[in-house]
Amino acid sequence: MKRLITALTLLLTLASSPLLAANASEAKPFAEQKVILQISDPDPFKQTLVLNVANNLIKHYGPDKVDIEIVAFGPGLRLLFAENDNTDRIDGLVGNSGVRFSACANTRANMAKILGHPPALNAHATVVDAGVVRILELQKQGYSLIKP
Repeated sequence: MKRLITALTLLLTLASSPLLAANASEAKPFAEQKVILQISDPDPFKQTLVLNVANNLIKHYGPDKVDIEIVAFGPGLRLLFAENDNTDRIDGLVGNSGVRFSACANTRANMAKILGHPPALNAHATVVDAGVVRILELQKQGYSLIKP
């Protein structure tokens, strides 16, 4: 039983690893467009806008023809807070269309200093070392950056 728990813990750790996120585009090998949507603004209007843009891209290209990752850092990390009003929309974009969400670990650590604890994140958020570094990595893989 102890080995099973250890194996499951290792599997869950690897599944949430940024290394896997770096290769996430392999899940959509026929994507015509690869897009990064940056959210670095705390404004709820901007949060809604970035989700609308993702939805519009999916409607235009179809869920299998567009590969989208939303990268949140700075004040924009609030989009990925567990209690954010957009949780249902995020769930839908992940479940129906395979949109990925990356959360900046640097921002989370800085917010933890202010709050006294790390903010709880949406279950779909993959924590990456730095949001800006994640954007640069994706651009090297041929993704286009859009800042709605």
